[in-house]
Amino acid sequence: MDSAAIDRFEASRGRLASLAYRLLGSAADAEDAVQDTFLRWQAADRERVEVPEAWLTRVATNLCLDRLRSAQARHERAAGAWLPEPLLEGDPMLGPADTFEQRESVSLAVLTLLERLSPVERAVYVLREAFSYSHAEIAGILGITVSASQQHVHRAGIRVAADRRRGAEADPASARRVVEEFLVAATSGRTERLVALLTDDVTALSDGAGLAKRLLRYTTRERVASYVRAGFRPTPAKRRLAGGSPALHIASVNGSPAVLAVVDGRIVGAVAFEVRDGKVASLRGIAAAHRLGRLNRAWRQHEPDAPVVDAW
Repeated sequence: MDSAAIDRFEASRGRLASLAYRLLGSAADAEDAVQDTFLRWQAADRERVEVPEAWLTRVATNLCLDRLRSAQARHERAAGAWLPEPLLEGDPMLGPADTFEQRESVSLAVLTLLERLSPVERAVYVLREAFSYSHAEIAGILGITVSASQQHVHRAGIRVAADRRRGAEADPASARRVVEEFLVAATSGRTERLVALLTDDVTALSDGAGLAKRLLRYTTRERVASYVRAGFRPTPAKRRLAGGSPALHIASVNGSPAVLAVVDGRIVGAVAFEVRDGKVASLRGIAAAHRLGRLNRAWRQHEPDAPVVDAW
């Protein structure tokens, strides 16, 4: 390829990566999809491509759909052990964040809910809500009719809203204060205070420190508080598993506050929070190493705030 063709692709790389991440929920898979798109661009008859951005978007989207439909992806996600890969604030893969819909579309809560949609519904929803494509543009990208695009967005919106109670968008500083108070209560054993900081419909998901075959799920304030208290209670076995005594930092992950357990500059676990109306509405605990790779690479280039807990 000549330099102009390479530059044209590179100008779209960030947007394609952000699109692929929202569709796949995995930064590693998104990077692979973008690289495959580049190979298709390299092999294409580019003289016949009238609008390169539209062509690249169509190819990347359909490559992601192929991945979502693959037998391996269906098995992994149906097995009940799938969680989105968390990304640190400032990661370009998080993409556009100008509107509430764009910010929400990359939250771990919504990425998890999108798993309940069909691949085409997921693609239409993401293209419309996160990237503001018109229904005519979406129809061209996916090879469907405009009315089908409208129907998919309507159905997807209903299904996402049915499983998601929205409050006012949390101010980042206020949400962080809630999580700081929550962490203090969790590490000091103040179970009653933990319960008071949870919404009535709170949910918690965990990959069981990367050891469980299926996600661990908790509901009710009392059960979630008990799970959190047990999870944040330090033991020699946990320290051996982590490779040392972690420092606990609070950072922004996928637009929401998260507690990161860090040993010698390496993130060994993350708990992401969704804060609604001044309380914790959901938690997602992620410790499987394959879900923390990009988060760790970003953390090594990040200037973190002082830990809330120096040595857990």
